[in-house]
Amino acid sequence: MRQILIIISVAAMTLSIAAGCKGESKTVINLKAAITGETTASAKYAAYAKKADDEGFGKIAALFRAASKAEAIHAANHAAVLEKMGQKMSKITPKFEVKPTKENLEDAIKGESYEIKTMYPEFIKTAGDEKINEPVESFNFAMDTEKVHLAAYTEALVQLKKKDMKKMPAEYMVCPRCGNTFGENVPNICNICGEPKAKFISIK
Repeated sequence: MRQILIIISVAAMTLSIAAGCKGESKTVINLKAAITGETTASAKYAAYAKKADDEGFGKIAALFRAASKAEAIHAANHAAVLEKMGQKMSKITPKFEVKPTKENLEDAIKGESYEIKTMYPEFIKTAGDEKINEPVESFNFAMDTEKVHLAAYTEALVQLKKKDMKKMPAEYMVCPRCGNTFGENVPNICNICGEPKAKFISIK
């Protein structure tokens, strides 16, 4: 995920410089960086899914497709918050490189780890310090979902190395409100946001 980390860092730096002239808060800058990162991740995971299908790893492809949908939900949530704050997002052109599925999984693991351990905790803290509450729920929804993705990607990599994908789900359910992603043991309501199971999106 080195490329996407660079993209997020560069986006934040560029937005920070521009914000100096506009008087934007650090939280607004972070929201825009998060939208850029999630939009890029969504496009990238969709491309990783196609690569996994091409290599005959249908179940890993399903995981990537589900995660792609979830990241799109995160980006949309962040964008909605940004709009409510009276701000607009510039057009995003995702840039990434598609490699073999094993490397793509390793990249995804790095990216999810960064968002969980560094990016979102910092964004949430900054919003709290600035007393800007609007983005906190959206940031938390994304961070909690990324923890689910990290576990799923880590297990997928283990199964890929074993060359045995039998234990992997062939279908995923994605919560349309927070992006939470379920491979099995789907609950009646989302454990992150409380959305009912009836509204979950099936991804295969």
